[in-house]
Amino acid sequence: AIDTVFHQGKAGETYNIGGFNEWKNIDIVRLLCKKMDEKLGREEGTSEKLITFVKDRAGHDLRYAIDSSKIKNELGWEPSLQFDEGIDITIDWYLANEEWLDHVTSGAYQDYYQQHYH
Repeated sequence: AIDTVFHQGKAGETYNIGGFNEWKNIDIVRLLCKKMDEKLGREEGTSEKLITFVKDRAGHDLRYAIDSSKIKNELGWEPSLQFDEGIDITIDWYLANEEWLDHVTSGAYQDYYQQHYH
């Protein structure tokens, strides 16, 4: 999408990039939990039991939506993958790159920024 906008988009225009596939946030979380249980050989429902709701965000994260019809109508761009296929590829990448994931979630990056930017 970005390459299409760069090469075909009109200067100064704004193009929303989306998948034409709106979900409620909780439904995506539940789908991720189900897929993780499948991929890790866990009993179905194991991961979903870990979901907790934060009281101070009540209603704020119900949904996010954008209208990406402009990029489709004006530039002919559409996603190359459907959501379900893309989420499987994404999960598989994270599972295959646990060392990278551990590194970026360890908090060590904060030390880097502290040393270089403060």
